[in-house]
Amino acid sequence: MPTLTEEDISRIIEMAWEDRTPFEAIKVTFGLSEADVIVLMRSHMKHSSFKMWRERVSGRATKHKALCSAEVTRAYCATQYKPAQTRSRRAKPR
Repeated sequence: MPTLTEEDISRIIEMAWEDRTPFEAIKVTFGLSEADVIVLMRSHMKHSSFKMWRERVSGRATKHKALCSAEVTRAYCATQYKPAQTRSRRAKPR
């Protein structure tokens, strides 16, 4: 598995949760296979969250390019990305 920054790991987790981002897009972007993503998700999530994610993506056509329609030629939607400052912004204590 390639060396990943915390920002890379955060983005991979975000992509893995997105319904319309196939594992192949993660492979192209970060060099991680579906099995590598599963290992990463297991090690960075609570057990219950990991279990929920696995149930959600297992067999989902949009997460597996081979199951997707041939008409889908992009890896992501141009509007799915959020500005970096909003992803990392934390709520201030009151």
